Amino acid sequence: MSRAEVEALQLERLQRTVRHAYANVPLYTRKFDEAGVHPDDIRTLADVARLPFTTKADLRETYPFGMFAVPMERVARIHASSGTTGRPTVVGYTSGDLERWGSLVARSLRASGIRPGMKVHNAYGYGLFTGGLGAHAGIERLGATVIPMSGGQTARQVQLIQDFRPDAILCTPSYLLTIADCMAEQGIDPRSTSLKVAVLGAEPWTNEMRHELEQRLGLDAVDIYGLSEVMGPGVGNECLETKDGPHLWEDHFLPEIIDGDTGAVLPDGELGELVFTSLTKEAFPVIRYRTRDLTRLLPGTARPGMRRMEKITGRNDDMIILRGVNLFPTQIEELVLGIEQLTPHFILELSKEGRMDALKVRIERHPELSIETCEAAAVVLQQRIKVHIGSTVAVQLEEPGALPRSEGKYQRVYDLR
Repeated sequence: MSRAEVEALQLERLQRTVRHAYANVPLYTRKFDEAGVHPDDIRTLADVARLPFTTKADLRETYPFGMFAVPMERVARIHASSGTTGRPTVVGYTSGDLERWGSLVARSLRASGIRPGMKVHNAYGYGLFTGGLGAHAGIERLGATVIPMSGGQTARQVQLIQDFRPDAILCTPSYLLTIADCMAEQGIDPRSTSLKVAVLGAEPWTNEMRHELEQRLGLDAVDIYGLSEVMGPGVGNECLETKDGPHLWEDHFLPEIIDGDTGAVLPDGELGELVFTSLTKEAFPVIRYRTRDLTRLLPGTARPGMRRMEKITGRNDDMIILRGVNLFPTQIEELVLGIEQLTPHFILELSKEGRMDALKVRIERHPELSIETCEAAAVVLQQRIKVHIGSTVAVQLEEPGALPRSEGKYQRVYDLR
């Protein structure tokens, strides 16, 4: 599709979605009325900025099913977040929603280089989390063979990769690192497996992590983007040809970038918070949902009709403010992966020292290098954090295997204050 064709389709679908949400979701009826806006006011794509935002607080306020826009008998499936910071956010799908979701994941996997007939090892978690079942449906829709492993049981993951010889793997980037470590512990060269492609998502990861995984496992690593509130995996995907950030499937989702403080819409190319309006969802339409993900919108490359976004650098709610300096875990990851004498296994601990906040980087030493070499590398890391981020932190070396390993989404930051 040309850009003009995409935008014409977006406007038609936006108008239909806004009418559907206003008529069938009481929260949207109230919020639109309070904002003094009516579905008939949406005449151009730019008019979306007149609509109120939707936040995670709105989803929790309407728990469990208050955001559903169809009768419960039309809801074919329910997913929910883990709810670790309060009430879980609950999302629903009609049979049509599930069909479109499967098609978009299939489109994403094809952009990743996966083709019909390939075997795909799916290590995303199954259950209420959208990752496992969402990816599963897309693999089948594409015509590939799904191996529904789910997360955890890392030694068994390694065994099945050896035995079943899959062409591709789907999981979080931190969990693929755990799988590679398990292979090495078993005396298996991670580069010797049948894996050609890793489709990785569900947590922010850097291009440095991509390089680390590609070198370590001898494959191509591409980014799949999605979030449960908007659909699940498959909202966008990197293309194997370019690996320059996920192309967003704009025939189904309308993205915006806003200033996180003022809510003002920013032009393409500006860094800000990503906002989505769904264009084809029936059971759970979302209007201007604030994702908290920080990125910028850029022109399409491998898929010219669709804009792409820069790889997520962090989230508004992941940002650490340390003595007036803003930093993200991905910035530390970038620096860690630039020092070959250190392992990628680290966590960040926030604490109080008197009335001041303090940050400690706990990182495992390299098992094949001397303690003295690793201690010198830790000093280099501390210096680079000071120079590149502008804050003084403590770096504490840990023994190999001392820190927790990812079995899905990895918790990088521990707030002990």
